[in-house]
Amino acid sequence: MLKAVNSADPPRPAASDNDKPGSRWRAWLARALAAAAIALAAFLLYRTLRNYTWDDVVASVAAIPAWRMSLALAFATASYLCLTGFDWLATRYVGADLPYRYVALASFCSLSLGHNIGLAALSSGAIRYRFYSRRGVSAQNVAKIIVFCGATVGLGLATLAGVAVLLRQDLAREVTGLAPLAVLALGIACFAVPTIYLALAATIRRSLHIRRWSFKLPRLPLAAAQIAIGAINFACVAACLHQVVAAAHDVPYVAVATVYVIANAGALIAHAPGGLGVIETVVTNLLPEGGTIGALIAFRAAYYLVPLCIGGPLFAITELLLRRSAAQEGAADATTTARTGGAGRTGPSPAAISWGHRPSPRGTDAAHARRG
Repeated sequence: MLKAVNSADPPRPAASDNDKPGSRWRAWLARALAAAAIALAAFLLYRTLRNYTWDDVVASVAAIPAWRMSLALAFATASYLCLTGFDWLATRYVGADLPYRYVALASFCSLSLGHNIGLAALSSGAIRYRFYSRRGVSAQNVAKIIVFCGATVGLGLATLAGVAVLLRQDLAREVTGLAPLAVLALGIACFAVPTIYLALAATIRRSLHIRRWSFKLPRLPLAAAQIAIGAINFACVAACLHQVVAAAHDVPYVAVATVYVIANAGALIAHAPGGLGVIETVVTNLLPEGGTIGALIAFRAAYYLVPLCIGGPLFAITELLLRRSAAQEGAADATTTARTGGAGRTGPSPAAISWGHRPSPRGTDAAHARRG
C-alpha cells in the first residue's frame, strides 16, 4: 500500500561525499598522516640537537661573528625562496593556476620537514599532496609536480657542479680521487646535462611515454628557468655554509661550493636525512685543523633547525585552520541545501577565497591539456 507524501515537507538533502564510508576513511587517514608529520617534526628537532649540549650550541654559534651568522641566515632564506620557485614553476607546468603565496606555503612546509627526514621526494611529497589536492590538483599532477621539482634539483646541481669542478679542478681531484683527465670529463659531463635538457625542451613537443606515464617536456623558457633557479638555490646553500666555515678559516667561496656539490651528489643518491655526512665531508676537507663543531652546528642551525622550528608549527597551524574552514564550509553547505531544497551554493567557497584559491572552470587537468 502506497503512503501519501506530504508535498509541504522539505526535501531531504542528498548524502554528501563526506558521508560515504570511503570518504570518512580517507579523511581519518589524512588526519593521521598530518598528525604523524607534526610528531615527526618534533622528533627531528630532538634528533638534531641530541648530540650536542645546549652549552655546545650556544658556544659554537657565539664564536661566529654576528655579521657572518646574519649572512648565513640570509643565504638560507634565499635558498628557501628559490625552493618556493621550484613549486611555482611546477604548478605552471601542470597548468594549476595557484597563487604564489599558497604555493610558497606548501613548498616551505613540505621542504622544511623533508630536508630533515630524508627521501625528500617522498616525505615532502606527502605534505605537498595535502596542500595541492585541496585546490583541485589531481594525484597524477601532484606526482608530476614532485618529479618536476626533483628534476630542477638535479639540473641545478649539475650546473653548479660543472662550474665549480672546472674552476677548482685541483680540489675536485683531491675530494674524488680521480685523475686530472677524469675530473675534466666530469665537469664537461655536468655541463652536458642542462645543455641536452634545453635542446630536448626546444625540439620535442610530443608526449613521451614511460610505461603507464605520459608527460611532455616543459617549453624552453620554463626549462631555462628550472636550470637557473636550481643553480641559484645550490649557490645560496653553499654561500650559507661558506659564511660559517670562513669564520674559522679563510676559505674561498668556490672551494666550499666545489666540495659541497660533489658531496651533495652523494647525499642525494643516499637520501641522507638532513644531509648527514655531506656537511661533515665539506668541513673535514676544508678545515682539517679543527674548528668543525662550530661550523657544523651553525650551518645546521641556520639551514635545517631554524626552518624546521618554523615549518613544523606552521604546518600544524595551517592544518588546524584549513580543517576549521572545511568544517565551516560543510556546515554552510548543509544549511544552504536545507533552505534551497538541494540547490546548494554555487561559486567558490569563502574558505577557498580566503586561502587564495582561484578555481578554474574546467579544472587544472584541462588547463594542462590546453597549454601542452
